[in-house]
Amino acid sequence: KKRFGYGHCRLAIDSLSAFWLDKPAMARKYSYFIKKVLNRWNMTIVATSQYAITTSDAFGFGVEHIADGIIRFRRAIRNGVLKRYLIIEKMRQTPHDLHLWEIEIVDGVGLKIVRPAIERAEDYALPTHVKRRIIRAREEKDSEIP
Repeated sequence: KKRFGYGHCRLAIDSLSAFWLDKPAMARKYSYFIKKVLNRWNMTIVATSQYAITTSDAFGFGVEHIADGIIRFRRAIRNGVLKRYLIIEKMRQTPHDLHLWEIEIVDGVGLKIVRPAIERAEDYALPTHVKRRIIRAREEKDSEIP
């Protein structure tokens, strides 16, 4: 910071998850410390954080609690083709679109927003394990009637 001056600047960190790989229980403490120090220096931080592939949840405590904005990227295979998506999950003090958007990464152009994601039956259907529990409860109730 001394070398480049004391004005506003940006810092990219890829990935914050790497800071606490050896001590995941310290994630919250480390991330608060990073934010406190870098905010004092008028730095805007653009950071990545890894999500678990199996659950799509943040590893450990994540950085959600210190982030002013969270832009999440997702992917899925639809009809045998990889589709990429983007959603703004959090943008503190800023009204923002809540839709999931399909995106493409185009050579020489970069990230291109294609269209809002198409609604699917799975977006509204109950998870299978919940359906089973409802059916089981209904069967038990019906079996009580003589």
